Amino acid sequence: MTVAWLGIGANLGDARQTLKDTVVCLAQQHTLTVLAKSSVYRTAPIDAGGDDYFNCVVQLETRLDVRDLLALCQRIEHLFGRERSFRNAPRTLDIDILLFGDAVIDTPDLIVPHPRMTARAFVLVPAVEIDPHLVIPGHGPASALLPAVADQRIEKVKPPCQCFGLSTGIDSTPGSPCR
Repeated sequence: MTVAWLGIGANLGDARQTLKDTVVCLAQQHTLTVLAKSSVYRTAPIDAGGDDYFNCVVQLETRLDVRDLLALCQRIEHLFGRERSFRNAPRTLDIDILLFGDAVIDTPDLIVPHPRMTARAFVLVPAVEIDPHLVIPGHGPASALLPAVADQRIEKVKPPCQCFGLSTGIDSTPGSPCR
């Protein structure tokens, strides 16, 4: 089993609900276990236009290899209507593999640790929330990188009232893409 970290973001549609539904979808996978989820954060787009993004980070344990995890993430993005019309386009869902154990991968279609994670408050702040002692291979402690992103706007989103329970909106019937 490998501990992996995913960055999840969206800025189209009901982005906050999409993040919640994505975590539920991940938790329904028999090939992984969600270990921790950060709070949801609202951030301004970086190198892109459009509405603010909602982001979170998820730590999970998986028996998938990194390529199969990437394929799973892309299938879930597709399920939520992700289109790749142009680089940094607004999106219904974006799932990035941030870390995969202590692996360092540099191929044309996959770079781990994620190449921009050390320069993004929307990744570092929620990752450090989950694990204040997180070390990014080749970069050192994530907490030591926070001062370099202190000028990026990021705000923790208060969770909605859970008093009446919330529906996930995800089809969890057998054969569903999230099962």
